[in-house]
Amino acid sequence: MVEQLPPGGGRAVPEPSMWSGAAYGGETESIAAARGLVADFLDRVRRVRGVEVSVPVAGAAELVVSELVTNACKYAPGPCTVEVELTGAVLQIVVRDTEPVLPIARAAEPGRVGQHGLELVLALCEGVEMQREPVGKRITARIALEPADDRPAAGG
Repeated sequence: MVEQLPPGGGRAVPEPSMWSGAAYGGETESIAAARGLVADFLDRVRRVRGVEVSVPVAGAAELVVSELVTNACKYAPGPCTVEVELTGAVLQIVVRDTEPVLPIARAAEPGRVGQHGLELVLALCEGVEMQREPVGKRITARIALEPADDRPAAGG
């Protein structure tokens, strides 16, 4: 007798991820356009997947992309790209630009005005990775759609 297994061999098959991306010329208008890309993407996630995206999470995602694209526009000559992907309950934002120098979070200085963008990104994200690429760099930021307290415990 041949047993028929459900798709995935009886294992839960995760939903495919959702993705969106755009390339920008590096002008200051790129910052607002990238925020709009993220807002539109999260709206589509709500409509198509029925996934709840809280106002604080959406605001954090827009602030993260805004800070990363601002840095790309300020410090990297030329274009940048933004990719947004939802995999499971994690939103991933990837910004690529042409500057190979990786940013460094600065130590707190009470009198410093500005240059807090990377500190904000690190504070808002569950994880941030930076790596050089053949041309420039890639910064990947991950934001959980659910606060850590609301996530199911591992293993059950």
